[in-house]
Amino acid sequence: MVIGLVIAIERELKAFLAEGGDVKTVTVGRREAYRTTINGHEICAVRSGWGEIDAASATQFLITAFDCDVVMNFGVAGALRRGLAVKDLFVVRGAVNYDFDTSCIDDVEPHQYMEYPDAVIPLDEGLAKLALTLRPDAKPTVVASGERFIEDPEEKTALASLGCDICDMEIAAIARVAERNGVRAFSVKCISDTFDGDGGDFQKNVEAGAVKAFGLLRDILLHIDDTPEL
Repeated sequence: MVIGLVIAIERELKAFLAEGGDVKTVTVGRREAYRTTINGHEICAVRSGWGEIDAASATQFLITAFDCDVVMNFGVAGALRRGLAVKDLFVVRGAVNYDFDTSCIDDVEPHQYMEYPDAVIPLDEGLAKLALTLRPDAKPTVVASGERFIEDPEEKTALASLGCDICDMEIAAIARVAERNGVRAFSVKCISDTFDGDGGDFQKNVEAGAVKAFGLLRDILLHIDDTPEL
């Protein structure tokens, strides 16, 4: 199995390079990718950069260049609700692109793509169940995903009203592009900044959060053959 891994930023990439085993760097076109093997499966990783556009580009690159069967993601996220703590782990079951809205011209709800019954872009349920079996302390979640780092408490509350617990800047694009290619998508997130936190908390916690998130993702890679859907 070939597994693509989209990693947003350099400080999250460090976790993969440190714990991913014998990682080799390859250049494909103008992109640098990282390749290793875990549990007999080929892992092809790329650092996408911030935001949905870069994440979409990286996801399509992995699928096209390496013919990935699954695209995965790990990293940190911000809390949208009080009571969630730094280093809490989340298994992503769906994402809402809060910057997308054609409801004024289409028969859809705000943030909903026509292909889906509601605003949630689904991720692979089989891998989510495996993750929650391996780490029962992790929380299943829907992520509010868009192009902005969210600090304002009122905006956090508004995004939570969409049924989301955490926010990021990549997973909606990863899930959407994977689905359009008939490829499964999966993501693990770890909180870096709480409801009352800000960019300073993100800067302080991003590396430790990425290490914890990749730890769960690596466990999944070691048990991925136990997933019936795969």
